[in-house]
Amino acid sequence: MASITIVIPFYQKQTGVLQRALRSISQQAFQDFDVLIVDDASPLPAENELQSLSSEQRARIKVIRQVNGGPGGARNTGLDNVPAESRFVAFLDSDDEWAPDHLGNAFEALTRHDADCYWDSIEGGDEFSYHFGIAELGKSAGNVQLSEKPSVIEIPDIASVMLQDWSFLHMSCMVIGRPLFEKIRFEPTLRLAAEDILFFCDCILAAKRVILCENTGALRGEGVNIFHSIDNDSPQFLRQQFNTWTALNTLEQRFSRRPQDVAAIRQYKNRARRQALWSQARQVKQRQMPQFGLLAKWALRDPAILQSAMRLAVGKLAP
Repeated sequence: MASITIVIPFYQKQTGVLQRALRSISQQAFQDFDVLIVDDASPLPAENELQSLSSEQRARIKVIRQVNGGPGGARNTGLDNVPAESRFVAFLDSDDEWAPDHLGNAFEALTRHDADCYWDSIEGGDEFSYHFGIAELGKSAGNVQLSEKPSVIEIPDIASVMLQDWSFLHMSCMVIGRPLFEKIRFEPTLRLAAEDILFFCDCILAAKRVILCENTGALRGEGVNIFHSIDNDSPQFLRQQFNTWTALNTLEQRFSRRPQDVAAIRQYKNRARRQALWSQARQVKQRQMPQFGLLAKWALRDPAILQSAMRLAVGKLAP
């Protein structure tokens, strides 16, 4: 059986997106893997994308079709079906691609350094400019260089570093060991935002060792991306911000004994509140009704949003 199981959640409308991802898998220098594709009630069935594969390629792939549960729910289904022999799980979004050395670098680094959580870097276009590579972190003082080819580093207190800015982490660059994938799961209710961030943090907190590779492991694709298709004027934007706040609230509980980290999390929570309220103010300006039901639900869980609303109103009314 394979050493690495690749988990791919699939929900696409465009032909060829999954084929591109699978092509990048078949071109890996490291070939000791199998593939679990979780078809999350995709409008374009995953099976349709496998027609052009050879029988040898198809033999490595298992497709599980489920009622739509969102990306977190689909990844959970994949984790629940990892073969008992697999040592590691690698995640790949169906619209991304891997560099040829991604799996090889991950397997070598994880086994050589006795680690169970790994990321390398991802590259993307102009719309992905908020993301930065792990090499940027490598410039910080205190980091430990574990190897040069590939360039693998270890960062002391990586959880705190992540909470300052998690834009260097990406799902398609993550590989985890059995102690993590046996017990840690995504929060499936966070369908529009932050289920990956919460998962990242839970893995970091539970890992015996986290290592980072400065090499590029993945290339960002351009298929259906629910998160990045939502802008400030989208009806889903308020739900996205509420889910972000919910995830951050959970993180605050995880880090309750680390005041500096709690302060960073609360800054993110304040930003989610402000962005949510600004979006509703824009709706009023455009003569649309605010989403009172979700705002009320948010206020019940988070009275601080009422204070944010008051500050926003005062700012609007100030001369």
